[in-house]
Amino acid sequence: MNDLTGLERVTRVLNLQQPDVIPHWELGIARNVKDAIVPGASYADFVEHMDIDAIVIFDKVGAWSYETVDAHKKISRDQWGALVRFTSEALGHPWEAAIKSEKDLEVYTAPDPDEQWRYKHLNRVVKRFKGQRAIFAHVTDVFDIAKESLLGDEQYFEAMINNPAIVDRVNEIVLDYNLRYIKNCIEMGADFLLITGDYAMTQGPFVSPKHTARFLTPSLKKMVGLAHSLNVPVIKHTDGNIWKIFDLIIETGIDGIHPIDPMAGMDLGEAKEKYGNKVCLMGNVNCGSTLSWGTVEEVRQEVKDCIRKAGYGGGYICASSNSIHSGVKPENYVGMIKAIREYGRYPLKL
Repeated sequence: MNDLTGLERVTRVLNLQQPDVIPHWELGIARNVKDAIVPGASYADFVEHMDIDAIVIFDKVGAWSYETVDAHKKISRDQWGALVRFTSEALGHPWEAAIKSEKDLEVYTAPDPDEQWRYKHLNRVVKRFKGQRAIFAHVTDVFDIAKESLLGDEQYFEAMINNPAIVDRVNEIVLDYNLRYIKNCIEMGADFLLITGDYAMTQGPFVSPKHTARFLTPSLKKMVGLAHSLNVPVIKHTDGNIWKIFDLIIETGIDGIHPIDPMAGMDLGEAKEKYGNKVCLMGNVNCGSTLSWGTVEEVRQEVKDCIRKAGYGGGYICASSNSIHSGVKPENYVGMIKAIREYGRYPLKL
């Protein structure tokens, strides 16, 4: 078999087929890690230099607008009206939600996803990589935006019980934006869709399976349905222990799931056994203990173990258990990529 392109590899595994080599890409790669490996490289240049199979265009980084509120404290207002505090990491942290009451909701105006400036980064990437590397358009899950930017966590979760109508209203506002944004990205040339937003914590889901099915997964199902109607597969990211809601997530029609969180008791081998015939698995080299504090040899052995658990028969993307964050040792990330290419070539010989 001749070597496939990154696009062909990712397409095959999302169709639960076997490629030539197990593909690799990451949700995010911290600037300090990139600079240590390829000094001064842009994200796109780094992807090309390392021959990574896919590139992700993050909505929060390139397609959301921010207004500086307090430069000293690094606090900005995001396009939804929420306050966000930025640190050295690429993404900000929620500081204050936009909607304090139903009165605020009555006069609320959502951002416009049809503004052309939002797609400049995607357009550049499409021109550079189309047909060679898998181009993922990223969208933040409705649940994530609605609870963090619009209502705030506490008000959102309480309203599930006390005022479900307001949850439905904010969900609908975000869903309308996301559906239009997704359609625009696909028309612009995105090959795949990545939807991020955690449904669980280490101990288990944020809310019960009943409330997950009522408030979280319906919006995901609609986004997946739109992407599929335009022949675009979807990967869903959620950290945490999702065993109790795994079936609900699968039922939305997703094509892949990331990262099968090892720090939350999610075993990749068990996930492969239970769901490997339904969905592509992506993960789960530990980005904490192994990639941040381990040795290169320990990284290599964990990559080998992940491939042994999930690689046979295809339908697997080897990646970290979340992202290549600022605490990851650069040499460990390089060792991880090399190990994937060494151990991940089919037919597997482990």
